[in-house]
Amino acid sequence: MKAVIDDTHFGNITIAGNLYEHDVIIRLSGEVEKRKKSLSRLIYGTSHKISLGEAQYIYEKGARELIIGTGQIGYVELSDEAVGFFKKMDCAVHLMDTKQAVQVWNSIEGRAIGLFHVTC
Repeated sequence: MKAVIDDTHFGNITIAGNLYEHDVIIRLSGEVEKRKKSLSRLIYGTSHKISLGEAQYIYEKGARELIIGTGQIGYVELSDEAVGFFKKMDCAVHLMDTKQAVQVWNSIEGRAIGLFHVTC
């Protein structure tokens, strides 16, 4: 069951009435979990560049699309290795600022997962 995102502001996101004050991943099942930023921070010193390890954690077998909310200003990006991984998995990736990503997420059909960065 797809989780509907109610709103987002700098530092938080509200999903199905629940407020989260951290980055989140929405799974194919609709389950919401905290993003494991450390998987990228260990490699790049920042969570604004998604590493191969984090990409492998984010991906779920059967996902056809990944919606990434890159932050309220839009700082998050994929590493070259992460781009290659998602191509290999045949999972289309859509990066856009988090406000726009929320709108896309709520309208998208099919087997999608989401990652939403809630600050910069």
